[in-house]
Amino acid sequence: MRGLPILVALASLLTPLPGHAHEVRPAYLDLREERTGEFSVLWKTPMVGEMRLALQPVFSGRVQALTPVAARMTGDAAVQTWHLRAKSLRGQTLRIEGLEATLTDALVRVTFLDGSTWVQRLTPRQPAYLIPAQPHAWGVAGTYLTLGIEHILTGIDHLLFVLALLLLTKGTWRLVKTVTAFTVAHSITLGLATLGTVHVPSKPVEAVIALSIVFVAAEIVHARSGRVGLAARMPWIVAFTFGLLHGFGFAGALSEVGLPEGQIPVALLFFNLGVEVGQLLFVAAVLALVAGTRRIPMVWPRWAGLVPPYAIGSLAMFWVIQRVAAF
Repeated sequence: MRGLPILVALASLLTPLPGHAHEVRPAYLDLREERTGEFSVLWKTPMVGEMRLALQPVFSGRVQALTPVAARMTGDAAVQTWHLRAKSLRGQTLRIEGLEATLTDALVRVTFLDGSTWVQRLTPRQPAYLIPAQPHAWGVAGTYLTLGIEHILTGIDHLLFVLALLLLTKGTWRLVKTVTAFTVAHSITLGLATLGTVHVPSKPVEAVIALSIVFVAAEIVHARSGRVGLAARMPWIVAFTFGLLHGFGFAGALSEVGLPEGQIPVALLFFNLGVEVGQLLFVAAVLALVAGTRRIPMVWPRWAGLVPPYAIGSLAMFWVIQRVAAF
C-alpha cells in the first residue's frame, strides 16, 4: 500500500486529458520527384474544429508551382496537392511557416528520382531544416525512433493500460513476462498492419483498446476484493491478447505519417523500437517512484487501494462511450 500515493498521482496526471488520448496528429509533407526537377506535392495539415492550421511549406531557393492547389478534407485533416518545379531541392532549406506558433510537429518526406529518400521531423522549436545533398538511412532511423517514443509517451490510453498491468502484476518475474508479452503482441500486429497484410478499421480498434483498460481495471478491483481471476493469475495472457489490439492502434498512428519507400524496414523497425523505449521509460519511472514511496512510513486505509483502478476504469469507460459514439 505504500506505493499507492505515486500510483494515484500518476492516474491523476493522466486524467485531465480525456479528449486527447492517443492524440498524435502531425502535419505531413510528401514530395516525390516524378521527372527531373518536377515534384508532386501532398501537404496534409491537422484541423482544429472546422479550420485547418495555418501552416505552409516554404523553400529557401526558387520553386515554381506547375499546377493549381487542389484541396480536400479527409477525416480530421486538410489535404492539398499540387506539382512544382525546382532546379534542385537538395541543399535548400525547407521551413514550415507558422509551425513555431503551434504545438504540433511536421513530418517531411522527399523522394528523389534516383530512389533516395530524405525524412525529417520539424518541430515548433526547429521549424526549418536543410535538405542534405545525400540522404541516408540513419536520418530515417532517428526520425522514426523519436516518433515511436513520442507516440507511446503521448498515447495516454496505452500508458493507462501499462499502468493497470503494473497494478495487477505481482512479482518481478511475472512483471517481466507480462511486459514482454505485451511487447511481442503489439510488435506483431504493428508490422502486419503497417505492411498491409492485415487491415482492421481504426475506430472499433480504438474503442476496444479503451475497453481493454476497463477490463484490467475491473480485474484489479476483483483482486483487491479477494476474487483472483485469470488476469491476476496469468497477466501475461491478458497482456498478449490485448497487446495485439494495441499494435493496431500503433499502426494507425504510423499510417498517419507513412513510411519512406525504399527504407520501410528501417522506419518500421525504429518506430517499433521507439515505442519500446518509451514504454520501458514509463515502466522504469513508475517502479522508481513506487520504490521511493516505500521509504515513507505512512499507513493508508484499506479502501484507498481501490482508488487507482476506479480512476483508471472510469476514464477508460468515458473513452469507450466517446469512441463508440464516433462510429
